[in-house]
Amino acid sequence: MSGEDWAAEASAYSGGIPNLSGGNTSGGAAGDTSDRTAMVAAQLKRIYKKAVLPVEKRFQYDYFYESPFLSDVEFDSKPQVMLVGQYSVGKTSFIRYLLGRDFPGQRIGPEPTTDRFTVLLNGPEERTIPGNALSVHPDLPFRGLERFGVSFLSRFEGSQLPSSVLKSISLVDTPGILSGEKQRTNRGYDFTKVVSWFAERADLIILLFDAHKLDISDELKGAIDALKGHEDKIRCILNKADQID
Repeated sequence: MSGEDWAAEASAYSGGIPNLSGGNTSGGAAGDTSDRTAMVAAQLKRIYKKAVLPVEKRFQYDYFYESPFLSDVEFDSKPQVMLVGQYSVGKTSFIRYLLGRDFPGQRIGPEPTTDRFTVLLNGPEERTIPGNALSVHPDLPFRGLERFGVSFLSRFEGSQLPSSVLKSISLVDTPGILSGEKQRTNRGYDFTKVVSWFAERADLIILLFDAHKLDISDELKGAIDALKGHEDKIRCILNKADQID
C-alpha cells in the first residue's frame, strides 16, 4: 500500500486520534510523528474490522477467550506501563518519583499499603475514579474487567491528575504481593488472572525487587508465571541496590 493510500485511510477515519506528543502538532517533527501514528492506527483498525473481527465473531472468540472484541479505544489508548512486586519494594514511590509529585489515592508505608490496582491517568483535575466506572467508560480501555467480580472492582480505582508524564503513557500500580496464604485468600478475587489481563495489554512491565528481601513468595511466583509469554515486555529493577556493600 502506498503512502497516499495510507493517508487516505487515515483521513477517512472519523474516530478520535489522541495527540501522543502532548503538544502542538501543526508542524515539525512532532506533527510528523502524530501524522504517522494516525495513519498506522487507522490502517490497523481497518485491517482488524475487515479481516479479523468477522473471524472472531464467527468462532465466538469473545465467549471462549472471555475477552470482548476490540474497539477503537484499544487502538487509540496510550501505552500502559505496569508495575509488579511484593509489598514495600517501592512501586508507589517509583511512580511518585516519575511524576515528581504525590497523586490521589497514594499509599506508602513499610507494611502492605497498596491493596488495590490503581491506574494513573492524565486529566485536568485531581480525583479518584471508582473501578466500576472505569470498567464501563467508553473512552478507556478497561472493558472486560467487570468479569472479575464486585470484589475486584471495589479494589480497582483510577487516579487522575495533570501530569506531563501521563500525557504520553498510563501507569498501573498493582497491589503489593503477599506471602501469607490467609492474606492471599482474603483478596476476594483471582489476583493472578487480573495480573495476566493487564499484562496482555501492557506495553512495558516493570518487575521490582527489594535488594534486602529477595525471597519469592508463592503469590509472587504465581504472578511471574502469569507474565509468561510477555518476556519481551519485562524489565527487572533491583531497588535499594546501592545500600548493599
